[in-house]
Amino acid sequence: MGLMPVRDDEVAAIVTTLEMRRKPPLRPLPSSPLRLVAWDRPSAEKYRALFRRVGAPWLWFSRLVMTEQQLLDIIHDPAVSIYAVVDRAGIEVGMLELDFRAPRACEISYFALIPELAGKGLGRWLMAETLARAWIKGIDRVWVHTCTLDHPSALNFYRAQGFVAIGRTVETFADPRITGHLPPDAAPQVPVLSRR
Repeated sequence: MGLMPVRDDEVAAIVTTLEMRRKPPLRPLPSSPLRLVAWDRPSAEKYRALFRRVGAPWLWFSRLVMTEQQLLDIIHDPAVSIYAVVDRAGIEVGMLELDFRAPRACEISYFALIPELAGKGLGRWLMAETLARAWIKGIDRVWVHTCTLDHPSALNFYRAQGFVAIGRTVETFADPRITGHLPPDAAPQVPVLSRR
């Protein structure tokens, strides 16, 4: 057993990949004050604003470091479905992104609500809505990944929804607070070791 050093200007996370190989039995959708709104070909600016809002507490950075064209190539792909979660006032409080680009599979690329909504049962509602949209004709596998930087309950939440863990990897990346892609006060639970 050994420890692997991580540079001061990097962050490391253990990533767990989970999958579901069978469509779960139909259950009544839990009620919710929220609703999903499909985003058809959102602008990169609009997409990134919501991505930051829901992802900054967990150091989501991947869509922030892409060029605008790289991002648009993904979010405008007809095999990628993007939804905003909105509250009664129409305020965007979460996001869902489903990627059907791989044959017979759906990746839940992004699944999140703002931290203020945690612990209110709304994640179960969002997952029910997600699985209803993911298990379309021809899909044999729905998969997702989470990491040790996500909400502390994320892994157990996915397992409780019927996902099975199938793999684990370690990811290291430049701290997005140091690179300027996220504000310095994002994810205060993860210490910043360098301000280079």
